[in-house]
Amino acid sequence: MSQPDLSSLARLLAIMAKLRDPDGGCPWDLEQTFSTIAPYTIEEAYEVDDAIARNDMAALKDELGDLLLQVVFHARMAEEAGHFGFGDVAAAISDKMVRRHPHVFGTVVADHPEAVSGNWEAIKAAERAARPAEAGVSEVLAGVTAGLPALSRAVKLQNRAARVGFDWPDKLPVLAKIREELQELEDEIVAGDAEAAREEFGDFLFVIANLARHLKLDPEEALRAANRKFINRFNKMEEIIKSEGKELSETDLNAMDKAWDQAKRSERRRP
Repeated sequence: MSQPDLSSLARLLAIMAKLRDPDGGCPWDLEQTFSTIAPYTIEEAYEVDDAIARNDMAALKDELGDLLLQVVFHARMAEEAGHFGFGDVAAAISDKMVRRHPHVFGTVVADHPEAVSGNWEAIKAAERAARPAEAGVSEVLAGVTAGLPALSRAVKLQNRAARVGFDWPDKLPVLAKIREELQELEDEIVAGDAEAAREEFGDFLFVIANLARHLKLDPEEALRAANRKFINRFNKMEEIIKSEGKELSETDLNAMDKAWDQAKRSERRRP
């Protein structure tokens, strides 16, 4: 296993500087901005998550490199604009880690994970209080990034509200609210009001996210797992249909449903 090598990081920084050099750099890299690169940054973070979910360490190494490149790219553009450089980014996160781990770098005692989490949240709350207030946003909800995936942001907003007691006491009232929201969605669908149905569908998803929070699970990860399950079952369904000498395009829904059920049963037979 390789040891930490700062020269590798220095090389990456030099490569990015060359790519962004107006004299001989890459035309594509030169025309990029924070806004155009941001979607790639988000995509690379998800690819890291996917490699972890597949327990593919070779892919994880590559994807972490791609994610690091995104950080270097943003830092280079910021340096060119006179805002900050990669060194400032590294220094800021180092300071934050020291500040948020007083039980390691200071004298605070925290000998179990719950105590660590409590200290972490208290320190974050103090940091938020020291920042300028967000216009039109309650101090309780301030700082929950709008760029998060919607389900993740819903959970974070609900967690913030729960800290001041605005929360259901357990799962059962959440389930009742889900049934209520589903009925309201059905009513708008039957009424043919597309805009109202869109709003009710959002309310329904928001309460689903709350149920995930009460179940102590990540709704994004749960949905990603469901996506993977769907892909696996669809692939198996297609295999079953092709084994019968047919193509999906030649198969009606009833036959596909039958093959789908067969694919599900094959999963349950696995050890």
